[in-house]
Amino acid sequence: MPINRQELVTRHNVRLTGADAQSPLSVGNGEFAFTADITGLQTFPDFHRQGLAQPDNPALSSMQLGTQSQWGWHTLPNPQNYTLEDALTPFSTTRGPVTYPDRFPDLEGHVLTEADKAGKWLYSNPHRLNLGQVGLTFPGVTPLPAIGDLTGTVQTLDLWRGWLTSRFRYAGEAVQVQTVCHPELDLLAVRIESGLLKEGKLAVEIAFPYGSDNWSVATDWEHPEAHTTTLHINGNTCVFERKLDADTYYATLTWAGSAALVPGEPHHYQLAAPDADALEFVLHFSPRPGTVKLPSFTETLDASASHWQDFWQQGAAIDFSGSADPRAPELERRVVLSQYLTAINCAGSLPPQETGLVLNSWCGKFHLEMHWWHAVHFALWGRPGLLERSLPWYKEILPMARATAERQGYKGVRWPKQVGPDGREAPSGIGPFLIWQQPHPIYYAELLWRLRPDPTTLENFREIVFETAEFMASFPYFDGERYVLGSPLIPAQESYAVDREKIINPTFELAYWHWGLETAQRWRERLGLDRNPAWEQVKNNLARPTVRDGVYAAMESYPYTVRTDHPSMLCAYGMLPPTPLIDPAIMRETLATVTAEWDWPSTWGWDYPVLAMCAARLGDPHGAVDALLMEMPKNLYLPNGHNRQVPTLLPLYLPGNGGLLAAVAMLAAGWDGAEAPLGYPPAPGFPADGSWQVRAEGFYRMI
Repeated sequence: MPINRQELVTRHNVRLTGADAQSPLSVGNGEFAFTADITGLQTFPDFHRQGLAQPDNPALSSMQLGTQSQWGWHTLPNPQNYTLEDALTPFSTTRGPVTYPDRFPDLEGHVLTEADKAGKWLYSNPHRLNLGQVGLTFPGVTPLPAIGDLTGTVQTLDLWRGWLTSRFRYAGEAVQVQTVCHPELDLLAVRIESGLLKEGKLAVEIAFPYGSDNWSVATDWEHPEAHTTTLHINGNTCVFERKLDADTYYATLTWAGSAALVPGEPHHYQLAAPDADALEFVLHFSPRPGTVKLPSFTETLDASASHWQDFWQQGAAIDFSGSADPRAPELERRVVLSQYLTAINCAGSLPPQETGLVLNSWCGKFHLEMHWWHAVHFALWGRPGLLERSLPWYKEILPMARATAERQGYKGVRWPKQVGPDGREAPSGIGPFLIWQQPHPIYYAELLWRLRPDPTTLENFREIVFETAEFMASFPYFDGERYVLGSPLIPAQESYAVDREKIINPTFELAYWHWGLETAQRWRERLGLDRNPAWEQVKNNLARPTVRDGVYAAMESYPYTVRTDHPSMLCAYGMLPPTPLIDPAIMRETLATVTAEWDWPSTWGWDYPVLAMCAARLGDPHGAVDALLMEMPKNLYLPNGHNRQVPTLLPLYLPGNGGLLAAVAMLAAGWDGAEAPLGYPPAPGFPADGSWQVRAEGFYRMI
């Protein structure tokens, strides 16, 4: 019997009965998202930013309420005309000096050289914008109400329809706010119902901040003189023309009825409806003047419901009801909410930042090594189009990635790590030295080929696959016996950053290099081409991973393995399928050692899916499920479904959500080498002892 998807999804609707500083709720569409407090708007941003819910530890709930898009970026003036060349440092390699953009000052009290200043500006620009703050305001009330003055708060996120409904009472009067995002436009639609509107005691405030180059804060309210907001009003429509230095964008507000827009402080505007007890408006954001007729609130509400019902009815679904394991409902909750959160934050035209469209991290830039963890699951869950949306960007930055490889003396393209939409690498002491993002585009292409094995897929990705492989074949050096992944480099386990000039042959990266080059060769064969002999030479003679005390070390060089941060050696037989470089028996001992001895509080949200994937491939389904549900601070999933990470900087961490979905898909549908013999359980990664009742449909097997 097919899964009743509406029942599955709606039993995990989010319902908050009080303000939670860590768990604001969002509506969005992959290109645009709006994050709201308990009022359904952004009425009390300081409550989340300052963590007022935790007076004994104010930093615990450091959260920003963002209105963000894929196109909304800002660049501060660059009077010195800094370029990446100003932040380069030469490093010694077997080929001679190779330059890396590592000049970013991260030490307090450090006297900035000109190269440091260049690195700082290049790191922080462009930065993602908070396009605007939309909240309730209470005219004439002094002092302004605090969030604790609201009573009877009930807020519900209807996942099946994408509707956010918030109810509360203020000064004895009921207020209801309905908030929704259009599925195809960067548009917020809101309906407010309350007698306070007619009494003139409730209105909407729309405010526009300046851009901020702060690491995590996208808003700057301290410099109103640095930007301009020009109003163009025509009846019930107002176009806000926003200019921030060389950047311009537009916000178009339309409202129903006799409401009026009144300017307040600079860049602050109130929309009031003193003759009605309901107010409806839509607010559309765009990088250019709008030419499309905007939908009404009701039309947006209906479009959202249709979109989300289609989303949930298409692709895969998994139901754990009936399981004896008491953890099953929590895993199901995480799975359902992670689908929603990744759809609105990770399915856009650019690779997502680690905090999606909720708030900034690393100045809003995205990390290409994390793109796998954000988006691979879309294909495994039968929604490949959501992965494909962001892949054309790789083609757009091919010239820049090719120039990076050429500058460093390599062939092909070298993909950046920390980057904005322009494709220019951000200077850092870590990012430019990572290499494990290089094979990722080959993985995406191969995954899509498996879903659609046709000539169009081959032509769409051949250049990316081949140019990536060219770099991968030219990067290792030959030491007379084997090809070595050599310094300077930093493995996925970034705790080795201090050793970047000594590191050679990290285990995971060696396996990924072998898999990537072999897969690129298969693409050549599919296109009727001969195997590339240079790629084959490197692949067949790569160094073998280092084994110490019967387990895989993180790398060949000292300190070999430090048991903190990511246990990345497990990726070589978890995230990746078997390769000739990895012995399953040794990996089994490695998994046991990591599970028992690793410093798990130092890990990150995607490490638990890594552990689960490795356990599954090694035939340990109980270990796989235990890994996904391990009780650790960074494996906590908040009431809104977000994977909490570092509360003061990363209060949410979407690679954890995406990694969870990839691992669950793998456990449900299997993986290369897990083709089912007669009698094999239908969900090979889950225990078959009756503790888990798994109903799964629509999944694709993992590579």
